[in-house]
This record gives sequence, structure tokens and C-alpha cells, in this order.
Amino acid sequence: MSSPQEQATLAGNATKARDLQIYVGGKWVPSTATTWFDVHNPATDALIARTPLGGKEDVDRAVKAAAAAYPAWRATPPVNRVKYLFAMKNIFEKNFEELARICTTEHGKTLDESRSSVRRAIDNIDMAIAIPTTMQGRSLEDIATGIDCYTYRQPMGVFAAITPFNFPAMVPMWFLPHAIACGNTFVLKPSERVPLSQQKIFEMLHDCGLPEGVVNLVHGGKDAVDAILDHPVIQGVSFVGSSPIAHYIYKRGAEAGKRVQALGGAKNFTLIMPDADMDRAANVSTESCFGCAGERCLANSVVLGVGTAYDIMVEKLVAEAKKIKVGDGLEPGVTMGPVISKQHREKVLSYIEKGIAEGATLALDGRAYKDPKNPNGYYLGPTVFTNVKPEMVIAREEIFGPVICIMKADTFEEAVKIVKQHELGNASSIFTSSGKAAREYRYQVEPAMMGINIGVAAPMAFFPFGGSKGSFFGDLKAHGTDAVEFYTDKKVNIVRWF
Repeated sequence: MSSPQEQATLAGNATKARDLQIYVGGKWVPSTATTWFDVHNPATDALIARTPLGGKEDVDRAVKAAAAAYPAWRATPPVNRVKYLFAMKNIFEKNFEELARICTTEHGKTLDESRSSVRRAIDNIDMAIAIPTTMQGRSLEDIATGIDCYTYRQPMGVFAAITPFNFPAMVPMWFLPHAIACGNTFVLKPSERVPLSQQKIFEMLHDCGLPEGVVNLVHGGKDAVDAILDHPVIQGVSFVGSSPIAHYIYKRGAEAGKRVQALGGAKNFTLIMPDADMDRAANVSTESCFGCAGERCLANSVVLGVGTAYDIMVEKLVAEAKKIKVGDGLEPGVTMGPVISKQHREKVLSYIEKGIAEGATLALDGRAYKDPKNPNGYYLGPTVFTNVKPEMVIAREEIFGPVICIMKADTFEEAVKIVKQHELGNASSIFTSSGKAAREYRYQVEPAMMGINIGVAAPMAFFPFGGSKGSFFGDLKAHGTDAVEFYTDKKVNIVRWF
């Protein structure tokens, strides 16, 4: 078993796979796992780490440590709690480049994309630092003669998060800083596919001097997930992943009496009106689709051209997609990296085959792409389908890869109907010069995150993040002021003095 010091070695420079540990009660300790998950660099297929697939025993150890730390941490004034977050922000800045390179090495996204995700992680720490203000309650004198009323926000105990592979450094920080700033303690289970970013981050958190047990890291698969959902001490669970798993998390966690916020999958439509700036719309739509190799819940999955916009966008999107340089995300000039695994590459390929079988036109075929420098990497080239119909599988299901579908609607009303009938509702965008069309689109369609003349965009840390319909299960969304609501309970105090 490697030491924490060895685990801190930059993943991109690793020469052999390392067996990872878990972080419980302020210490790095071996997992009780008997099975392991091999972590490969998607760009090269090199084995870079082995994740222990722990289960109930590891989760219980972490929860006990978090529960033991909670009373003292809750009693720590918020202004003192956030001093640790100031230290956290500084150590993130100090290790910014190393963390971005680790993210690229284990996930495959380009270095610039990793840098952007680490910056978003830091933004969430910034938001959590404001807890002494955002956690304040309310008061009203004389709700009746001589009687006053106050509300307080109080932490609740141990919270947990189960996070995905696609943003290994960023998504866990949607939750952890807010939870502990509010006075709770925390258990994180990241995706077993991308453990190295959080391994590094927890080493950084250790160096911040947080009291033992305030933050804990476990690794595992479904057994660890179920142990978190069933554990009676855990008060709430946050999740990001596919919609079927999000629904499972929500149902099982809620049945166990927990607060749950479960962010699911997406099929994001970008509507292009005939009066749009076509060059900008094509450029932004291409970046929005193929960024992070399409492995993000905010990917631009379907471009919906209205009327004459359709033929124009077909020509321009294919031309823009051909400009993308695919390769190892650490290489200068590369604008799209590989997908996460061999298995996922095969899954994306199966969707391309379905699209062809259903009668869509393959205007740009990325199936045969090979990186000459890394022939064993999990690469796909940009792929563009035209003549896509709403009933096709490629138009209904989340592909989560570098595949864009271009669909036509004869009228604005038809386009709105297509978007409204889809079961998912994460995000959407419209490109237009008409304020009326933009307002009508925003008003009528259900996706909870909306862009106007902008790609499918991620809200900043001080706004909530989450979708609607089948893309979100729960009430309170990730980060922003919703995080304070999720991680605290409101106590009402009605006071009269004789």
C-alpha cells in the first residue's frame, strides 16, 4: 500500500499504478476492500491507480468519525469555521496547475478545461466563505403584543455526497465547502473511475488543519453508495450522475428519511432562430457540444434549427467541428480529449450505429479517429448527425459523448413543442435577435437553466445549479443559496418576556 506522500505524486508523471487509501478521522488508512478498480489514463490506456471498492464497513468508519467530530465543529463559530476555508482557497490556488494536470490525466479533458473546472471549484469555496452572512436567520418584533419571533439556521449533522467521473475536481466542491461551512461534517464518495483528484484535494484539506473527522473520503461502487443511503446517522445526500441512478438515489435516500438532491442526466436543446448571428451561434454551439468530449450534463446535445436556420447551421456546424483537434489533453493545441474508458467509447459508438440505422444522416463521422501519438487511447472524433427526428433514440437519450444532432423545426411553435415533450429538462439555449422570441422561449420551456445567445452555460457558484423534469430529483439544488437551505434546518423561536 503506497503512502500518502507517494499518492501526492503528480498523476501525469506516475510510472506505476498506486493502490489508494481512504481518509477517515484525519488520517490516511487502508480500505477494507477486497476488490479493486483499475484506473487508466484515457489518453494512453496506461494504468495509473487502483481504487479500493469498499463498502459498508468503510462507510461506517467514516460516518462514525464524522459524527464524533460534529459536536465540536457545530459549536465552532461560523467566522472561525470559514478561516479554514480561507486556508482551503489559498492551498487550491497554490496547487492549481498540479490539480488541473491530475484531472486531465485521470479524466482525459484538455488542460484548459481542467483549469476551468478547478477555478469553478474555488468559486464554490469563495461562496462558502460568505456563510456568516448567508446563514443568518430572520426576526420580527411584535408578531403579537409583546411577542417577538426569530428564525435560526442550524447545522444538522453528517452529510454525504456521491459524485461523478466527468468533473472530478469540481463537482465534489459544489457540496463539501458549503456543508462544512454551515457546521456539518462530511463524507465524500467520488467516482471510482477518477479518484486521484480527490486524493490530492484531501491531502490539501489535511494541510489546512481541519479538525479530525470534519471531512472524510471513502472509495467504492454500489455497495458504498447503498451504505451511504441506508446509514441512519447521515442526514442528507447529494448526487450527480445519470437520471436512472439519480432516481434510485432519491427514492432510496428519501425512504431512509434523508434530505436528497439528485442531479440527473440531460438532453439539452439549442434553438437557432433565422434572425440569429449564425457565425457566433455555430461557434458557440460547437464548443458547447464537443467540450469535455461531450461528457457533461450541460453539453449542447441537439441543435434545433428553425426554418432557414437549419441548412445554414448544418453547413457551419460541420465546418466548425472539422477544426477540432483531438488528442491527449496535456498536449498543446489539443481542443478535445478522449472519452473516459474503452467501455464508454463502445457505448457512444453504439449510439452512432443506432442513429445510422434509424435513418439520420451522418454528416461527419468520428468513429475511425486514432491519435497517432497514442494509438491505445479512447478517442472518438467529432460526430455530426443531420436530418434527426424527435422520435429517434439519438434525439431522446443522453449519449454523453462527442456527438451532436441537428434537427429542423419549421416554426418557433414546433420547436417549443419538441423541447417541451422531452422527458429531460436540464438546460437549454436560444440564439435570436428577438427579445420577444427569447422571452417566449424562456417562459414556455421547462429546462431550469436557460441561455440566451450563449452556449448551454453553467451558473456561477452564487446561483443554484440543477435541472427539472427527469433531470432533477429533490427540492433544493446545488450551490448558491440553495446550498445553505439544504445544509441547515430552520428553527423558529417565539419569545415573550413577563
